[in-house]
Amino acid sequence: MENFETLLDHYADITVTIGLNVQKDQDVMIFAPIESPEFVRKIVKKAYEVGAKNVFVDWTDEQLTRLRLELAAEQSLEQFPDWRAKSFQELADQNAAFLYIYSPNPELLKGIDPLRISTAQKAAAAANKQFTKDKSSAKVSWTIVSVPTLAWSAKVYPGMGEAERMDALWQQIFTITRADNANPEEAWKKHIQSLTDKLNYFNEKRFKKLHYSGPGTNLTIELPTEHLWVGGGMTNGKGTPFQPNMPTEEIFTMPLKNGVNGTVSSTKPLNYGGNLIDNFSITFENGRIVDYTAKQGLDTLKQIIETDEGAHYLGEVSLVPHHSPISETNLIFYNTLFDENASCHLAIGHGFPFNYRGGRQMSEEALAAAGMNQSLTHVDFMVGSGELDIDGETADGQIIPIFREGNWVI
Repeated sequence: MENFETLLDHYADITVTIGLNVQKDQDVMIFAPIESPEFVRKIVKKAYEVGAKNVFVDWTDEQLTRLRLELAAEQSLEQFPDWRAKSFQELADQNAAFLYIYSPNPELLKGIDPLRISTAQKAAAAANKQFTKDKSSAKVSWTIVSVPTLAWSAKVYPGMGEAERMDALWQQIFTITRADNANPEEAWKKHIQSLTDKLNYFNEKRFKKLHYSGPGTNLTIELPTEHLWVGGGMTNGKGTPFQPNMPTEEIFTMPLKNGVNGTVSSTKPLNYGGNLIDNFSITFENGRIVDYTAKQGLDTLKQIIETDEGAHYLGEVSLVPHHSPISETNLIFYNTLFDENASCHLAIGHGFPFNYRGGRQMSEEALAAAGMNQSLTHVDFMVGSGELDIDGETADGQIIPIFREGNWVI
């Protein structure tokens, strides 16, 4: 690829300055696949250049993950190392910034018992509950980005050779994240302002309900009275802005836990822990999932929903136009970071305190009383398409079109 090194430098720069927004004397923790050394080195270099105190890297190997889930004793899967959980929490307590380089292999765990996968995920979620809370409440800064791997690129471009498909996926990532712009930082600032304008409109309208209709979808989602729409970045507990997802095209809020009714159908496959769930639908009554079907991955969907009681409810509702940079690639990325930013989506599980007015300062009990769902899990699934219509209903019963044929009306 022409100018690859320049584009990779741009990508690393915006990851550090726009995504994490690393501050002087701040620690940085990077979780990275072993296939991404060149990009990680550029991230580390840039982080130190802007004043990071320490940059730590936690390398992962998906094949080792599969071996553990396939062969380890059941008792091992029920435990998560205390020293790892304590190290993450110690860094969070010191206001570290956390970077996740997410490059999934959609077929990684094919054939592994979903119950074994669920057992390991539950153990990790329980051990890292406070750390997860610190991230979900935006107390600390964190960012998710992706880089191509051979396994992932093979799923996105199955008809290409190794070098060709890696090159093609890199090009998509550079374009979608605006790294190929002449001035990527300025492009991101303009994009963030556009998202801010949208969420300001929704926060002024104070919709009471959202009505979804499309093929296989007839769903009503009630919103808490003091809900807040968020998008285009967040601000951590120290007042420092950061961008959790790169790319991002969404604005999102929390649903009222007991206020979801009807059926919604997926529009893109969901890659969850190395297993694909596809062509699925979920039915809600008074917020709770009462029925679900899937043509592929039903057992995995079941394990998600049965994570705990909170996994029977929604924690997020997100709006993304069908005409967006990711959607218009006409690709399925099998990567939630990308696919969720190509499509309106919902999330099973935990809600975010910052989606409620004053929520960061509220106790878990107060947030639950206000209608925020709580769970050990948070799993996004895509429901948007060029055939989805969404209406907003105000407190006085006025119906206002929001989406028609998958795109903004406002």
